[in-house]
Amino acid sequence: MRRHPGPDDWREANRAKWDERVAIHTASDYYDQDRFRRVRDVIRDFEAAEVGDVTGRSLLHLQCHFGQDTLSWVHRGAARVVGLDFSEPAVEAARELAAELGYRPDRAAFVAADVYDAAEAVPDDSYDIVYTGIGALNWLPDLERWADTAASLVAPGGFLYLAEFHPLCDALDDETGSRIIHDYFSRDAWVDETPGTYTDFGAPTVNNRSVEWQHPIGEVVSALAGAGLRIDFLHEHDMTMFQRFSALRRDDDGYYRFPGDRPRIPLMYSLKASRAS
Repeated sequence: MRRHPGPDDWREANRAKWDERVAIHTASDYYDQDRFRRVRDVIRDFEAAEVGDVTGRSLLHLQCHFGQDTLSWVHRGAARVVGLDFSEPAVEAARELAAELGYRPDRAAFVAADVYDAAEAVPDDSYDIVYTGIGALNWLPDLERWADTAASLVAPGGFLYLAEFHPLCDALDDETGSRIIHDYFSRDAWVDETPGTYTDFGAPTVNNRSVEWQHPIGEVVSALAGAGLRIDFLHEHDMTMFQRFSALRRDDDGYYRFPGDRPRIPLMYSLKASRAS
């Protein structure tokens, strides 16, 4: 095990933070639940293209929050989806949303469990697609354990798909994103106590302590390869989902990029790793 150092109560602190923020997120304009009930799909275009047709396939979504992405894959034709998250309020919200949309538990199920316990917690031995969405890996101290767990749930002939924020961003200054001021290879935990949340920075919140870790690209790829998966591709993207740096500008496609007179750097990445048939 190559766990990064950090406080012993990291899991409890993070769970308390996420439990409190579920109600804020489900009521926010950022997630716009009313719109989601109409369109039923929030999958990003590059993810849809890279994952491909999911019709008739089973899909497991690790660290699913309250299930919008998970249920989007049902709308896109997945035969069965299972979402897993360590937050009980998030899982309850996901179950309620699935029921509202008319999806029975045999089509869309949600499980409350730690991601490291996923193999024992989910209802099936394996899935055609194991998916993990944006902003997930930074909450985990032991990437090798995560990779072993995730890989064990990929069915023969199936694959894991990951889309994430690029770890290079964690090394740059927050204002301009043009200067390297942090250690890219740091293994130390980042403990933060900022109130609010990314959907509402001014939201009054009580449980504000969180613990995160950065994982360089090489660590992610090596962990998945070491878990027995074949890396099919690693794509780096010049856009991101929000204004991480003040210099970023929102383009017509909704993504944020540096202006044309700035050298481009990767702001996100995506990866597909498969298991042999």
